Amino acid sequence: MTNTNYPSATNTPQSQPPKSRGNKNLVIGLLAAGLLGTWGYLLWDKNKSGEKLEISQTQATSYMSQRDSIRMMYDEAEIRLDSITGSNNSLQGDKSALQKEIDAKKAEIKKILNDKNATQAQLAKARTMIAELNTQISGLEAEVTRLTGENQELNVANTTLTQEKTDLETNIQTISTEKADLEKTVDVASTFSASNIQVVPVDEKKSGKEKSTTTAKRVDKLVVSFDVENRIAKSGAADMYLIVTAPDGKVISENGNVLNTRADGDKSFTAKIPVNYEQGTRKPVQFPIHQEGFQTGNYKIEIYHNGFKIGEGVRSLKKGGLFG
Repeated sequence: MTNTNYPSATNTPQSQPPKSRGNKNLVIGLLAAGLLGTWGYLLWDKNKSGEKLEISQTQATSYMSQRDSIRMMYDEAEIRLDSITGSNNSLQGDKSALQKEIDAKKAEIKKILNDKNATQAQLAKARTMIAELNTQISGLEAEVTRLTGENQELNVANTTLTQEKTDLETNIQTISTEKADLEKTVDVASTFSASNIQVVPVDEKKSGKEKSTTTAKRVDKLVVSFDVENRIAKSGAADMYLIVTAPDGKVISENGNVLNTRADGDKSFTAKIPVNYEQGTRKPVQFPIHQEGFQTGNYKIEIYHNGFKIGEGVRSLKKGGLFG
């Protein structure tokens, strides 16, 4: 057997390097695995965060959509309410209990909608209150419709009453005019007529005896007599007016004696003679006219009643001699 000086393979230092390389590869593998795991975790976490963000955004969008939907519902309800109260004068005055309740509900709904931090429960409450508000508005609309119908009926009735009132006033006016015309007719018709007019110049003797004369210087008075009658005039007092005009054209009259005639204007009169008349009879009237010294010439006698001239006569007085 031959002996050599070379060491065996198992005992030489050259067998160590392969073992060291294996450990290094193991470490690298572990590090790579750890890195891959970290990346995987980060990727998973990122995906999770994205999902959460997406969910949050979806929830926010849903929340905003719900709030906008509720606000739109409220706006529509408010428009309905304004259209009712704005066009109905009876709802613009003193507020009813229903309107006060509606106003309170509106205020609470607005408070929720204006709260940026309002919860889902509060928004749900607002939605419920809007539904109740719409129900109340529907009731209010029905009431307004009923009142409008009643108002139209009242307007028709009022128009009818107004027309009836106008017709009545027209009838009253017509009746009043007819009454006035009738009264005027009766008034004119009730004017007396005078007949059998006589004027007697009288000479009064110292002995008391009276004698008719036509001599002017002997006449002491003119005795005017006539008869009056009217079939329409009622029994009672009536005033006759006597106007005596002297030959010089002047009326024998006291100052202030003025008669308003219907055809001849204002005229001075000589005497007002009251007559107590009995309906349906002929009443004789006599009245003396006194004057200091009668003139020669014609004395005109006019008789008036109710503003109308109802008779006249003339008596002539002469300078000397007798006449008539």
